[in-house]
Amino acid sequence: MATSNGFLTTPSSSVSRKHHQSHRKATDSSSSFKARFEAYNRLQAAAVAFGEKLPIPEIVVIGGQSDGKSSLLEAFLGFRFNVREVEMGTRRPLMLQMVHDPTALDPRCRFQEEDSEEYGSPITLASMVADTIKLRTDAMLKKTKTAVSSKPIVMRAEYAHCPNLTVIDTPGFILKAKKGEPESTPDEILSMVKLLASPPQRLLVFLQQSSVEWCSSLWLDVVRKIDPTLQRTVVVVSKFDNRLKEFTERREVDSYLSASGYLRENTRPFFVALPKDRTTVSNDEFRRQISQVDVDILHHLRNSIHGGFDEENYKSQIGFNSLRDYLESELQKRYKEAVPATLALIEQRCSEVTTELNSMDSKIKATADVAHLRRSSMLFASAICNHLGALIDGAADPDPQQWGRTTEEEKSESGIGSWPGLTTDIKPPNSTLRLYGGAAFERVMHEFRCATYSIECPPVSREKVANIILAHAGRGGGSGSTEAAAEIARLAARSWLAPLLDTACERLAFVLKNLFNLAMERNHNHLSDAKREVDMDGYVAFHAALRHSYSCFIKNITEECKQLVRHHLDSVTSPYSQVCYESDFLFGAGGNAYRFDLSAQKALKGQENPSDGNYVTRKEHGNYIEGGPKKRQSRIKGSIKLLDNLRVKNKGSSYTEICLSAAQHFARIREVLIERSVTSALHSGFLSPCRERLMVALGLDLFAVNDEKFMDMFVAPGAIDALQNERDSLQKRQKILHTCLSEFKSVATAL
Repeated sequence: MATSNGFLTTPSSSVSRKHHQSHRKATDSSSSFKARFEAYNRLQAAAVAFGEKLPIPEIVVIGGQSDGKSSLLEAFLGFRFNVREVEMGTRRPLMLQMVHDPTALDPRCRFQEEDSEEYGSPITLASMVADTIKLRTDAMLKKTKTAVSSKPIVMRAEYAHCPNLTVIDTPGFILKAKKGEPESTPDEILSMVKLLASPPQRLLVFLQQSSVEWCSSLWLDVVRKIDPTLQRTVVVVSKFDNRLKEFTERREVDSYLSASGYLRENTRPFFVALPKDRTTVSNDEFRRQISQVDVDILHHLRNSIHGGFDEENYKSQIGFNSLRDYLESELQKRYKEAVPATLALIEQRCSEVTTELNSMDSKIKATADVAHLRRSSMLFASAICNHLGALIDGAADPDPQQWGRTTEEEKSESGIGSWPGLTTDIKPPNSTLRLYGGAAFERVMHEFRCATYSIECPPVSREKVANIILAHAGRGGGSGSTEAAAEIARLAARSWLAPLLDTACERLAFVLKNLFNLAMERNHNHLSDAKREVDMDGYVAFHAALRHSYSCFIKNITEECKQLVRHHLDSVTSPYSQVCYESDFLFGAGGNAYRFDLSAQKALKGQENPSDGNYVTRKEHGNYIEGGPKKRQSRIKGSIKLLDNLRVKNKGSSYTEICLSAAQHFARIREVLIERSVTSALHSGFLSPCRERLMVALGLDLFAVNDEKFMDMFVAPGAIDALQNERDSLQKRQKILHTCLSEFKSVATAL
């Protein structure tokens, strides 16, 4: 319709303009999202290749095995590639970058090379996609010698019928390992999934079959441990068509769809069913079947349920297409929100990588400067020694939870196991805590004391006692039973305590050996920019020589400690030692240190007449001295009489008295050894050298050599190549990060 001024004012022209503006706005929005999506995909590839920790928004699919994760993945892609046939979900995660490309009428899949940001040639056959996933998985598991691996396979899929989504498909939870797998496989999968799902920027898609009741869901409890409030979790009820058959009334359906009482009010689950027919069909037919299943479910809810269902509240949660649209819009929102923080982080990483690259250039240049290398390496070795001293003195950095060990872990890793001679495990205080350094050293010392005091004087046969007494019968000096008891105690102490002393030295040495890695980590954490000139990272041969020198030092002081404590053991078990008579010395008449106990002669009392000249004793200056012309003959007769008494089995026999006396002597030897000598010897033998002699020992090994031998640690075959390779890797990482930075700056400008 025309007006007097000749302009058309039809309503359709106004609608047309609005429609064109709306379409252009939607196109611009779609274009900006695609730019962000592509930028994040490239950043994601770089992060996987170089191990960068970047907060990239991603979707992580988790759930039990056979809950439908693989089918959901194929539905997102819009074509089947038989991912279930290779059991990918039980071995290694798949990071799937889906790119909506209107020109890709057939799907194009490319796999990122391992440890590189480059992608291989496009794969168009679905069977080759499945084969590649299987080959990649098997190769990684063979390399790592594990049942599962947390390193993802990255696949980029470009297709006209897939959305712009990045999805990480994780191994499915299982309760029991299948035949031929390690029993720890379920726990390894659980730990891996928790690690992949923990980053707060990741959106979790949790699948659970409709046949599982909310109240008995095992894996929902696992998800709640990862995301307690379920704020970043999308719950998807899979195989929904199986459950529909049980509903007849609207009340039943609405109650189930609400999940009331089991999920939070803000957690609205999606209910999805996918085609069950696994026969080979075209990609177009596969997508048609997916849409048809959505239509059939809505039709059933509306027409086969008495009263239908609450469409206003629940229709947006029904069907695969509703889930796909929600995830795409949610990811788009998260990408947009994350751009500023991602931009700042990339700028920071670019700066850090540039600093590392400059440092590496300086190292390569310094390989020709002997004086500079000597100074830097000596400062580095000194810093390591200082950190070792700090760890011994009680430093709690780095994190003990990560770097410490429990008592059982120490035993297992050292290969030493239980204490020799003991049939029961010793559980010292704090055995379950993760300790290192001085704390772990003291715990082993306490465990050693507990183990030593658990050893009692072992039973001695009558024949052994008889042999000892007869041997002493031919000697001059002390009485038979007393010396027999003392000799039994000495032999038992040497036999049973010596292995404990060696084990204590080995356990303490293991604690100190572990400190090298902790000192290296602590030095790295404490290394400020002002001290980067002493950063020796990359000098592989130097680090190997330093570690070897430290290991030799610990080995040497361990041998010294073994000899020292063995000397103390030999001393207290010597026939000349007065340890067995210390109680007599402390409490005897007049405190005379040379009083001899003639208690053994009590067994012969009344059988020899002191006045007949066969056995005469006299007291001279308070000491008992044996004498008489028939002394030796009488002593032999007395020993024979005592041997007769050894055959008496009733309580209180001489044999029993000797065993009791030997046990007392053994306990006295053990106490003197532990309380007076060995404890201080182990402390001074291990810890003092680490504080006072370590730097000198390392210096003599590494630096007290001519320049030619010194430079072998820095210009040895492969050493410079290793530095150059690290530099090339840093340069490549720098280039990729700068490219990502430029992209994100453009994306941020367009927001």
